[in-house]
Amino acid sequence: MAVKIRLLRMGKIRNPQYRIVVADSRTKRDGRAIEYVGIYQPKEHPSVIQVKSERVQYWLSVGAQPSEAVQRILEKTGDWQLFKGLPAPPPLLVAEAKKSRTEIYEAESKAAAGVADTKPATPRKSAKADTKATAAKPEQKKAAEPAEPEQKKVAEPAEPEQKKVAEPDREAVAETAADPAGAGAAEAEGTTVAGADAN
Repeated sequence: MAVKIRLLRMGKIRNPQYRIVVADSRTKRDGRAIEYVGIYQPKEHPSVIQVKSERVQYWLSVGAQPSEAVQRILEKTGDWQLFKGLPAPPPLLVAEAKKSRTEIYEAESKAAAGVADTKPATPRKSAKADTKATAAKPEQKKAAEPAEPEQKKVAEPAEPEQKKVAEPDREAVAETAADPAGAGAAEAEGTTVAGADAN
């Protein structure tokens, strides 16, 4: 019996997902398999490739022949070079671990409320946006310093405990925004927003 290591197609139309299987060469492409030895998902970025290396090495040692596509996958993982005694390839690219939606939401809500000083978990912006934000931080600190003694003076009279919670300084937050009115309203008025570049 001729044994092949090949791909078994799964998934949907225009979304192929494959299992790497060991099967008799006479069976159909998606037919009965002897053993499942890995997965391959080409539509992900980077492609997901998971191979049970010890089982692939066993099947190659007993004479199983990989298809051309599976041989290319095994070359990427280094299993083919291990079998042939060649030097190992560079490591595979691995996708970053995704943060859960609840963690992202909690981080952004804390940042919006002013509870945490951490940045919200959002995709990284351009270097220009980072320089604008760092340029606005000293101004924000200057604006926040005079506000603290005033809050202490207000808090001295006997007030209920509920009203002692301070709101974030809205003026300082507005100064850090690149264009708070949106769509270049500041340039149209002839004024510039603190921390924004005049292009």
